[in-house]
Amino acid sequence: MALPYPPPPLAVPSSYPFHFLPSSSDPPYDILRTHPSLSLLSNCRTHQSLRETHAQMVKTGLHNTNYALSKLLELCVVSPHFDGLPYAVSVFETIQEPNLLIWNTMLRGLASSSDLVSALEMYVRMVSLGHVPNAYTFPFLLKSCAKSKTFEEGRQIHAQVMKLGCEVDRYVHTSLISMYARNGRLEDARKVFDTSSQRDVVSCTALITGYASRGDVRSARKMFDEITERDVVSWNAMITGYVENGGYEEALELFKEMMRMNVRPDEGTLVSVLSACAQSGSIELGREIHTLVDDHHGFGSSLKIVNAFIGLYSKCGDVEIASGLFEGLSCKDVVSWNTLIGGYTHMNLYKEALLLFQEMLRSGESPNDVTMLSVLPACAHLGAIDIGRWIHVYIDKRLKGVTNGSALRTSLIDMYAKCGDIEAAHQVFNSMMHKSLSSWNAMIFGFAMHGRANAAFDLFSRMRKNGIEPDDITLVGLLSACSHSGLLDLGRHIFKSVTQDYNITPKLEHYGCMIDLLGHAGLFKEAEEIIHMMPMEPDGVIWCSLLKACKMHGNLELAESFAQKLMEIEPENSGSYVLLSNIYATAGRWEDVARIREVLNGKGMKKVPGCSSIEIDSVVHEFIIGDKLHPQSREIYRMLEEMDVLLEEAGFVPDTSEVLQEMEEERKEGALRHHSEKLAIAFGLISTKPGTKLTVVKNLRVCRNCHEATKLISKIYNREIVARDRTRFHHFRDGVCSCCDYW
Repeated sequence: MALPYPPPPLAVPSSYPFHFLPSSSDPPYDILRTHPSLSLLSNCRTHQSLRETHAQMVKTGLHNTNYALSKLLELCVVSPHFDGLPYAVSVFETIQEPNLLIWNTMLRGLASSSDLVSALEMYVRMVSLGHVPNAYTFPFLLKSCAKSKTFEEGRQIHAQVMKLGCEVDRYVHTSLISMYARNGRLEDARKVFDTSSQRDVVSCTALITGYASRGDVRSARKMFDEITERDVVSWNAMITGYVENGGYEEALELFKEMMRMNVRPDEGTLVSVLSACAQSGSIELGREIHTLVDDHHGFGSSLKIVNAFIGLYSKCGDVEIASGLFEGLSCKDVVSWNTLIGGYTHMNLYKEALLLFQEMLRSGESPNDVTMLSVLPACAHLGAIDIGRWIHVYIDKRLKGVTNGSALRTSLIDMYAKCGDIEAAHQVFNSMMHKSLSSWNAMIFGFAMHGRANAAFDLFSRMRKNGIEPDDITLVGLLSACSHSGLLDLGRHIFKSVTQDYNITPKLEHYGCMIDLLGHAGLFKEAEEIIHMMPMEPDGVIWCSLLKACKMHGNLELAESFAQKLMEIEPENSGSYVLLSNIYATAGRWEDVARIREVLNGKGMKKVPGCSSIEIDSVVHEFIIGDKLHPQSREIYRMLEEMDVLLEEAGFVPDTSEVLQEMEEERKEGALRHHSEKLAIAFGLISTKPGTKLTVVKNLRVCRNCHEATKLISKIYNREIVARDRTRFHHFRDGVCSCCDYW
């Protein structure tokens, strides 16, 4: 590949004291080392400054010396400021006679990149051209084999190490141990360790890392305890081993021991420990480390450390500090963006996550697979399918072959299913060459929440034919499908099979689905029998589902009992009071409605307002009941008036039975008319072309009045309207809902 530079000029500019012509050997080292162009390399912080410095090297003929080229390539492959590897490759291809130093530099860069196979290919090319590798060559290659889990190639390199007598080199020896350990061949790693006299802290640390990477933390700790003089690297290996295997408390205790031993932590220590703090919720220790870093250790400017602090604060709920740290970064990398986006998603701040993702794109930073795994759940929650589709295209074009490929496809399935496009979810699922159990589970849950129980069970049969055994999550999905479709007998069969056929101990979710199914069927006695046989206490979700079933079947006596249980478990949950109030209203017991309202007011609790969102042209618009803050509020309410006139002409009669008795009938109807989903639908109708499908996401269960109205609206305007409430999807077409009025 030719570089985009002109050939060296014939006349040398007087401003340059040296000019080197092509020769078989480099000029004296001292002259090269002090050359002005080479001194500029250390100040390169951007691709532009790198290209400008390279241009000066070309003008002076410095590019004809292997020493200068090796320095240029070294900057490209190790610079923390920019990804210079592609540029290094293009420069390397122009070098006529690269020496071993240059080959090793390129191997170093390729071994550190995500394209690890290229390092092995370059090594083969180097040897085929007659170059003999040395002790500096092999650590890079072995690192590549360790990262890419290419054991066979690693074993062949080991043979060449032995042939050339390089096994006595300390770094080669340690790299061999690490390569075998990272490939899961701990017996071989231990054999290399035992047959060598160089059992220093470095080789011990390599074995610790190997044990920990395979999840054998006990053996790792045993090896760690055998080291008499531990350096910071060995402490880091053990702390990281605990963190990667979920032993966060052990990692923090080991860090405290390390500090008592007066071992100065480095950047790697702090990153691992802050990760442990974030995962375990140890915000106070994290704050102590923050003070320690600011006061003593001088790591405040380290991007990795700041990223770790962003992760700590965002995961522990202090997103304000996390955001402040992020904004204070003069130079952000993809990890910085990913950490805060992931923090927003973790704290259910989905809108903020999407806004930050869009800001990331405008900044020019390229998202990676980790970014998408944080953004897709935000799209799923908000129903932002346009952004989700853009991400799908990006994944297909830019993220092929990444390590998290299966997880990305599974997230796409979940996103499409939760955004209302179950067919697109199914297409993604069918396109997967290698389906993980998580992928099958995501598709089964997708069918379940859309009320397509038959499709869920057909998929389950297909999964079993493929030899994949279900787990507890699979069976929750199947029970959920039964619950959403009222398949009582099939639900009973699946519930029994959890223990009898699959030897799985039922969890709270399995019991919850079965109790919800029985409650829907009005079988309260059987539901209570299951509650009594449960090995754990029922949670608020179970009591709430039974309370809803009492409302459906008009069982006031049980409703009061279940509501009392729910209030005991979740005393600050206003939803239980509101649900009981609605049951009283349906029964005409207005004095009890007033009493419940007084209790709510006395506790200072307010009913959670209904909130609905709709995505138009990749922008998510949110509405609450009676919302008049939208810029197009006037047009929305004009459409509402038109909808009401057409609904009345179609014979629709609003159901005002649950609206407060003291309201006048006209005001009751007005309250229903301005429910958040009606506002979202009205906005969708004025903002899209006729025939466009509308998808609305609501935070609460859709009320019966809006459900009946939306059925007629779909027929009047000849629109498919997809509504996702708190529990399931409703597909409205031509006056009919996919739920068959069962929800």
